[in-house]
Amino acid sequence: MGSEKAVLPPERRRELLDTAMREFVRHGFGGASLNRIIRSCGMSKSSFYHYYASKEALFDAVVTAIADGLRDSVKVPEPDEFAVPDFWDAVARLSDDLMRAAGRDRRLIDLWRLFYVPDAPAPGDGPLGRVKAGIDGWLGGVLAAGRSVGAVRDDLPPSLQSELTLALLWTIDAWALKNLDAIDVAEGRRLAGLQLAMLRRLLAPPAVP
Repeated sequence: MGSEKAVLPPERRRELLDTAMREFVRHGFGGASLNRIIRSCGMSKSSFYHYYASKEALFDAVVTAIADGLRDSVKVPEPDEFAVPDFWDAVARLSDDLMRAAGRDRRLIDLWRLFYVPDAPAPGDGPLGRVKAGIDGWLGGVLAAGRSVGAVRDDLPPSLQSELTLALLWTIDAWALKNLDAIDVAEGRRLAGLQLAMLRRLLAPPAVP
């Protein structure tokens, strides 16, 4: 809780962070009104600043709270667990697991939304940057595991392969988030299957003539 100067009682803290998350997602970081947030929670400005130094500190606290809460509910395999002959089946199972987790726990979508908040503080060493760096590092490990079993092509520099894969994933995710309200469960599963097929075309070793 490095972004907090003192700790609110749990219920009050949850109310404040939930309200702030909705405000950031709806209005962007720059457009989010701190006055609107604290007024919705029945707090005074002096009371708010007793707990948080700034709007940026509040944003960091929102990210940290959601990420911490997800660690227990979303189980993601370690990268070396993908070093198996059925690599692509394991990736498909993870995709299905994440879709089910998003249906059970809206915090996964909340965290996803925060990555795309307009004018969000530069990730840097803050909570959002650490979460993104963790995702990027995990993906690099998964690709290395795939290469080790011949399921992922090895004719590209690993760093370039990671960047191409991340670019594809982040682009699809940004589009899906923008159109989330128009995507039902069946369409979500169809799009997840297409995403996996696109990844496989990008990453699988070329067919031997």
